Amino acid sequence: MASPLPLKSLLVFDAAMKHKSFTVAAQELHVTPGAVGQQIQKLEEWLGSALFVRSIRQVQPTAEALSYWAAIQPALARIQQASDQLRLSQSNEVWLSMPPTLAAKWFAPRMASFVTLHPEISLHLGATTDLINFDRDRVDLAIRYFDGTDPALESTLLYRDEARLYCAPSYAKKHRLKTPDDLVRTTLLNTTVLPFWDEWLRKYSHLNKAQIAGLARQHFDQSALAIETARLGQGVILSSPILTQPELRDGSLVEPFGMRLPTTKGYYLVYPRQGQLRPAALALKNWMLELVRTEHELVDFFA
Repeated sequence: MASPLPLKSLLVFDAAMKHKSFTVAAQELHVTPGAVGQQIQKLEEWLGSALFVRSIRQVQPTAEALSYWAAIQPALARIQQASDQLRLSQSNEVWLSMPPTLAAKWFAPRMASFVTLHPEISLHLGATTDLINFDRDRVDLAIRYFDGTDPALESTLLYRDEARLYCAPSYAKKHRLKTPDDLVRTTLLNTTVLPFWDEWLRKYSHLNKAQIAGLARQHFDQSALAIETARLGQGVILSSPILTQPELRDGSLVEPFGMRLPTTKGYYLVYPRQGQLRPAALALKNWMLELVRTEHELVDFFA
């Protein structure tokens, strides 16, 4: 009779493949690298096939290991997900993920109202620009910046985005910003989220192609850094309006022209279409939708 499949070895093998390192896998699993090696050897003996080529400083998965992992990894992910769902089904914890600048500029000032309303819920906030994988990552809800189209996700629009131009009041005065053509004297702060300077200038200015191409520019992969650079009077920025609310309130940024460029994207609250939100996650979702609805009504009232 064949010996049973060493299930523990499968989990160790999965970690070793993800990290391409026994040492890092051991750290994740809270065991020693030697224990990882022993479990891998047990699995190799059961399979009758080598899974890693070992050298002094590194391990390399064999072709058989790559093929085997591709076949079993989806099943392991489903087991992990089902186990987490059962374990956390009645938990009062909720995991939320969103882009870092949105977390700092928009969510953080509002978070206290959720905590006050639901003191029994423990909120875990993650800030990342990486695309969340709900099958792999411990996340109940996420705010994603995209066009809202993903057949695997329930997507609810929170804020439709538009690109608006901002700068420090002193910068607008120094460079005599009266019309968009005056931007020829400025430095453009470009972000990866809203890389629409050329489109904005073609629509609202009379600058020609050569003038637009010759404008001084700085490039940022984090909107928060670009906003801070603009606040310090070092250039003009195209930004989402919900990311500049604190600076507009305290007057450290102004909108000199009031011209808006619509985009095809926005901030969406998303979660897997399959499955059911736990009570804590549902409470967070409902609070966020009500918050956004109230803020939209206030904007419409004062418009």
